[in-house]
Amino acid sequence: MTDPQIALTMLGVFILFVFLGFPIAFTLMALGIGFGYYAYYDPSRMWRSYNRLTEDADGWTSTTTWLEGFFNNRIFDLFVNQTYTVMSNEVLTAIPLFLFMGYIVERANIVDKLFGSLAIAARNVPGSMGVAALITCALFATATGIVGAVVTLMGLLALPAMLKARYEPSFASGIICAGGTLGILIPPSIMLIVYAASSGVSIVRLYAAAMLPGLLLVGLYLIYVIGRSILQPSVAPKLSKEDVPDMPRGAVFLMLLKSFFPLSILILAVLGSILFGLATPTEAASIGALGGLVLAAGYRALRFDRLRESVYLTVRTTAMVCWLFVGSYTFSAVFSYLGGEQVISEFVGSLDLSPIAFLLLAQVIIFLLGWPLEWSEIIIIFVPIFLPLLPQFGIDPLFFGILVALNLQTSFLTPPMAMSAYYLKGIAPSEVKLTHIFKGVMPFLFMVILSMLMVYVFPGLVFTLPEAVYGN
Repeated sequence: MTDPQIALTMLGVFILFVFLGFPIAFTLMALGIGFGYYAYYDPSRMWRSYNRLTEDADGWTSTTTWLEGFFNNRIFDLFVNQTYTVMSNEVLTAIPLFLFMGYIVERANIVDKLFGSLAIAARNVPGSMGVAALITCALFATATGIVGAVVTLMGLLALPAMLKARYEPSFASGIICAGGTLGILIPPSIMLIVYAASSGVSIVRLYAAAMLPGLLLVGLYLIYVIGRSILQPSVAPKLSKEDVPDMPRGAVFLMLLKSFFPLSILILAVLGSILFGLATPTEAASIGALGGLVLAAGYRALRFDRLRESVYLTVRTTAMVCWLFVGSYTFSAVFSYLGGEQVISEFVGSLDLSPIAFLLLAQVIIFLLGWPLEWSEIIIIFVPIFLPLLPQFGIDPLFFGILVALNLQTSFLTPPMAMSAYYLKGIAPSEVKLTHIFKGVMPFLFMVILSMLMVYVFPGLVFTLPEAVYGN
């Protein structure tokens, strides 16, 4: 077999192991080292010392010299260097800080107060409880960036309230599932940090580019919720005083002041300091982590057990992301050295695709990958395969990254592998069937596809804000 054929075999074996359920980070490292041992095998370098041994060398000396030669393969140097590169990447330093902010906010009992005050404030809006749930999901998802945590917590809090208010189960379920995924798109998004580290795109410009598409998607969700509530009142009946009490405006404003504004100010302070160049993403994430602790203390929820759990979850998630990067960097370096990237580039070039056709093909592949894989695995492992092809089609990696971020919303919403649906089903009342949840997420899935189409047609949605703030 030629080296390029071995590279493609390497990729095929990896995909097979993924579907068999092997841990992806360690599979990448094992395949990278295994195939890399062949790729970098150099007998003249590895066995030089062993071949110089005299015949009277004892067994211990022969064994240790042989082992020294066996491990004197450049793949081990590459693995160490890639690990050091990941651990010293300044962009990735922001990840544990943002994660900690999210986990501490999640455990500060802010969300229940936030949802309750928004439900009261929006009680005269059609589908008011759904609107309140969607805004709460968007704000909370932006603060945490962890889809499973948002969907689970909102499922425990908002879903029973909407069902009690006689909302259609599929409609209520769809709102929570769709709203819970917004955190991977709207800044300060951890997914965008990971994409920036993979692609070399400025995280600051990436955050600015994601603002308008993120707000567009939230707007489409709200239009759908309000519009359907008007056209089909049975899915979201008008609330009675028993469902939501009628309170004076001053009392409602005071509730919002205690619940909505503190979290909003924290997010805007973190995001604003990044976008306007007042702080680096890592420094802003540090502010966010400190702000999360202050909020938790202000809500009298800063207990040691919650703090310990937040630290543990932060370390676990950060370790997962870092080892994925180490495995991906090692795997991709060996894959490229064997000529795999060149084969893919030549194959795509032979298809004679237009830039739009290439974008559509790439997005369809990412859409399908979203069924078996998490967003982190797609961004770290598969997106770098497309990145070297972008200059060939004249596509800006900034634009490509926003399309990918939008596309990854679908990976959580597309049956039969819609993970947000399974998160919700795990804590939903027994009368809410999985089929109800699948039915409820489908309209929101179409909203995501519509937003992607609008970004294709109006690329200014991506480029306007970064160019206005930072120039071309």
